[in-house]
Amino acid sequence: MTRIIELSDGDDFVGYYLIKESEVKQTNTTPPKEFMNLTLSDSSGQVPAKLWDAAESDKENFKALTLVKVQGIVQLYREKLQVKINRIRKTTEADGVSLTDFVRAAPVGPESLVARIHDVKDSIADTDIRTIVAYCLDKAGDRLIHSPAAKSHHHAYYAGLAYHIVRMLELGEFICAQRPFLNADLVKAGIILHDIAKPEEMVSELGIVSDYSITGKLIGHISLASLWIAEAAIHAGIATDSERVMALQHLVLSHHNLGEWGSPVQPQIAEAVALHYIDSLDAKLQMIEDALDTTADHEEWTTPVRGLENKAFYRLKL
Repeated sequence: MTRIIELSDGDDFVGYYLIKESEVKQTNTTPPKEFMNLTLSDSSGQVPAKLWDAAESDKENFKALTLVKVQGIVQLYREKLQVKINRIRKTTEADGVSLTDFVRAAPVGPESLVARIHDVKDSIADTDIRTIVAYCLDKAGDRLIHSPAAKSHHHAYYAGLAYHIVRMLELGEFICAQRPFLNADLVKAGIILHDIAKPEEMVSELGIVSDYSITGKLIGHISLASLWIAEAAIHAGIATDSERVMALQHLVLSHHNLGEWGSPVQPQIAEAVALHYIDSLDAKLQMIEDALDTTADHEEWTTPVRGLENKAFYRLKL
């Protein structure tokens, strides 16, 4: 059986995969015919696939989070691999495969990641800031254990959000030590809170996002997190117009930096500038790391990375 990382252009292959995404489309022919765009995944990566001439039973059987056995051929389309499915069926008990075998996860256990986040929260010296962070962590609850950080761009896997936060906290600790003029409590809080409402924004199971929630579509994680901060302050009897609350809301609202990236304001305090670049650095390096990890060893170049100007990256032979 062939893993996704082992697929090459022209391969005729058979393997077991998890359908990560499933969409029914129509051709431009007259009359139009229905086909399915699927994303096949395993623990080594994912690949787009097409099932042509989809029957009604196919649309019912091959939905997201379905384990399937596929026989297909790999083709190169616009410099990216894709699969033409020749045969596909649901797996059976006799196949001996389990859903968890196909789920990509953070390289560190989720429980230890969440414990680290709470340890950093407890280290925040400012009582009001620590109280607000604790309230927002409680709102995220157990979802923090399994939530991805994004649908596709970066850390898009089981416990990806917690992993992203912890890696950012490591960067933040270094930067605060190098730049002691920064308020370390605000940097820690901003890192923990910047994406804390992602579990509310996305509908996910086993780290796979099937859609954005209605709240996510209409409000979004940035505005939601700002509302949570105000809610936490009211709950704790902290003045919502205090500088601490305003600073925390500004950190969250500005962390994407530009309006076209989702932020209603740009960073205008030092800690917000630090947060934006810490977030950007971790996300971008993770995109490259993920691309390298899911590229076969014999390939010199990764597939184009959409979040990095759709550029491919070369694997040095050092």
